[in-house]
Amino acid sequence: MVKNTRFVELKDIFTVLHSRRGCMWDKKQTHKSLINDLKEEVDEFTAAVRKNNHRHMQEELGDILLHVMFNAQIAKKQKKFDIEEVIAGLINKLKRRHPHVFGKTRVSSTRQIIANWNKIKAEEKK
Repeated sequence: MVKNTRFVELKDIFTVLHSRRGCMWDKKQTHKSLINDLKEEVDEFTAAVRKNNHRHMQEELGDILLHVMFNAQIAKKQKKFDIEEVIAGLINKLKRRHPHVFGKTRVSSTRQIIANWNKIKAEEKK
């Protein structure tokens, strides 16, 4: 498990990169300018999974996390949302979509779990 201090350090790095003394290139990026790089990282992760290369998978997950943090930092600068809100949203979604773990729903198969997930997801999209 990643220690909270490592996550705080990572957040701080992105704050510095986007600060006055930070990286000129980083500060010029937008959500749109990062799309192709993010797609490339996801493709590289997918290739690592197919090759069962765990070292490369770890590296590529780090690169994907870089993009999550980068986009959250851009949104924070725009006063839209921040990484804490991204994480809170994910926590809420995971709890909602796993009522068999975090609620009182009973299931007896993975088929039921998937059906519940899809039902909950469809209700959320309304």
